[in-house]
Amino acid sequence: MKTNKAKVAVIGLGNIGKVVASNLVKGNREVIVASQKLEDAKANATNLGSLAMATDVKTAIKEADIVVMSVWFSTIQELFKQYATELQDKIVIDPSNPIAPDGKGGFKKIIGADESAGQILKGLLPKGAILVKALGSLGAASLANEAFQNPIKVLFYASDDTSVNNTVEELIKDNGYEPVNIGGIDQSIRMEVFGELHEFGALGKAITKSELKQTV
Repeated sequence: MKTNKAKVAVIGLGNIGKVVASNLVKGNREVIVASQKLEDAKANATNLGSLAMATDVKTAIKEADIVVMSVWFSTIQELFKQYATELQDKIVIDPSNPIAPDGKGGFKKIIGADESAGQILKGLLPKGAILVKALGSLGAASLANEAFQNPIKVLFYASDDTSVNNTVEELIKDNGYEPVNIGGIDQSIRMEVFGELHEFGALGKAITKSELKQTV
């Protein structure tokens, strides 16, 4: 069923990308999936059903209103350069966490302790694009398992442009969560790994809005 909702493209089909695309289909939302390997995107779209379509990365960005960059933090920076023209006037969703394996079975930040991926990417954003930090405050397993639960869990988002709030909140709701705006991109660090609003930080788990009120 066709809708008037903003077109969404999920770029990258790693753990987070696959979950976001799957959640959107569960939420009855059409989604374009794209990957460096077109055959991977086609296989994923086939698994997801009629609400999903696969294409190459460039075409996906061109056709979408919202571009979910579900790839590594460093790869987002490369895509910003490669597709600067195509990304103009798009809403760019950044779920990334600036981390790498620490060699001890865990992860470490690959940027300064007081830096955030969101703020760094804001400085590299192609002209005319709008950056939103969202969909990355839960690990992939929780993002899948906690979606569409009763009571509903929250997902946080941040953006410097409030004109996109309604569109972003609709996207989060169609992922099976209640959106909570935490302010501008300068708040991104709070919802990235090790931050107070991340599952792998002070928060520790997916929570409801009433539980959030008790923690802040």
